[in-house]
Amino acid sequence: MTLRLVGVGLRHNNGVAALQGLDLTVAAGERVAIIGPSGAGKSSLLNLLATSVPPSSGELEVLGQQPWRLPGRARQRLRAQVGLIHQAPPLPPRQRVVTAVLAGRLGQWGLGKSLLNLLHPVDIPGARAELSKLDMADKLFVRCGQLSGGQLQRVGIARALYQAPQLLLADEPVSAMDPRLAEHTLALLCQDAEARGITLIASLHTVELALRHFPRVIGIRAGSIAFDLPSTEVDPARLDALYANEQLQTQPQGSDPRPAWAARC
Repeated sequence: MTLRLVGVGLRHNNGVAALQGLDLTVAAGERVAIIGPSGAGKSSLLNLLATSVPPSSGELEVLGQQPWRLPGRARQRLRAQVGLIHQAPPLPPRQRVVTAVLAGRLGQWGLGKSLLNLLHPVDIPGARAELSKLDMADKLFVRCGQLSGGQLQRVGIARALYQAPQLLLADEPVSAMDPRLAEHTLALLCQDAEARGITLIASLHTVELALRHFPRVIGIRAGSIAFDLPSTEVDPARLDALYANEQLQTQPQGSDPRPAWAARC
């Protein structure tokens, strides 16, 4: 079992409940998409699973361990096995792409190798191999500040793939890409996860991508699980309920008349 949540809740410091009463299990090697309206708690859930924040209530297990009952060093070792792809990767503008990708293994390397990598990339072929999968090998020595939003997202994906984690979490990993590139990149991410036998959980803005690439889809609304189903069983009625009231009933003339979820496809 990769993940187990029992009655998990998350309350922010300002008192707002981001998640409440989540019961969830994810087996090793599963590919799961998380969908839902803006503010539903999708990013909060991924941060919780990445052990970036502790739950406010309930019980959380990640890769067979309860992260917040571990000593600090043990929790750091656990985090090295969890990859997180950010919607907007936190990459310093002056950092070169090769260094950004190799940073995926900083949690697994010793201090000496990590410092050496900042001065001279220690595994250029490894970084190039991951970037090549994403058609980014020609950007190997380019500074991150020279890249577009979609290119930065692909660098973030390459970094996570180079990390070779057991659990890979992706928060809107293709949101800055055009539809064709998003399709290609998400397909590659899923294929790579399947080939490595790792667990992949991704939050996605585009419902159609979630249904097409992931065997299991979880709908999140108001911090709770609205449904947890095989993608083949997610019908328009469930999606209408999930995204209800996200768009105003009275829309400006010329606006997209489709439901909120359909407009994402």
